[in-house]
Amino acid sequence: MPKLGSQLVLNRCPHCGVDNPNLTQAARFETNDFLNSSPKVWACYKCARCGGVVTAYSMKNSNQVKAIYPPPLEVDEMLPERARQYLEQAINSINAPAGAVMLAASAVDAMLKAKGLKEGSLYTRIKKAAEEHLITEEMAQWAHDVRLDANEQRHADDDSPLPTPEDAKRVIDFVQALGMFLFILPGRVKRGIENAKSS
Repeated sequence: MPKLGSQLVLNRCPHCGVDNPNLTQAARFETNDFLNSSPKVWACYKCARCGGVVTAYSMKNSNQVKAIYPPPLEVDEMLPERARQYLEQAINSINAPAGAVMLAASAVDAMLKAKGLKEGSLYTRIKKAAEEHLITEEMAQWAHDVRLDANEQRHADDDSPLPTPEDAKRVIDFVQALGMFLFILPGRVKRGIENAKSS
């Protein structure tokens, strides 16, 4: 975690995704709980590129940041390698939202293929994943929206509006939720069971 100083050093802005953002402190204040047992120092930082605000805090006698809001987007190591790389690239290109949407859709594609769903179009595999109860019907509908967004960009549909950074974030949110549902939670459950057996 970074230090709570005049600049907040992050790899990327949690809002716009710009690399090595210029996050300067705009406000600083202290809080405590009702028992006076948890004194914290908070700082608000503004991104020079997008104007977004990032809040962070440390404990009063330390400048080591304990938490950042919104948290920086990160990709879990439990995702399959190909899906992880597509998702990382999507996150890194939020400021180029059409590309980010296409990369996010490729991450969805890679996740489904890693689960053995390799035949047919992406839409067919999404439908099959719901039929096999790998994902819920609601997730299938959400995934279908991601697929359509990506197709509109790939085929340069003149009637569809270009995606915004908010659209890209929405698609990336879906991909992270899908990864959590298909790979991360099952992996954590398996690890928890193994740890319980060995203790």
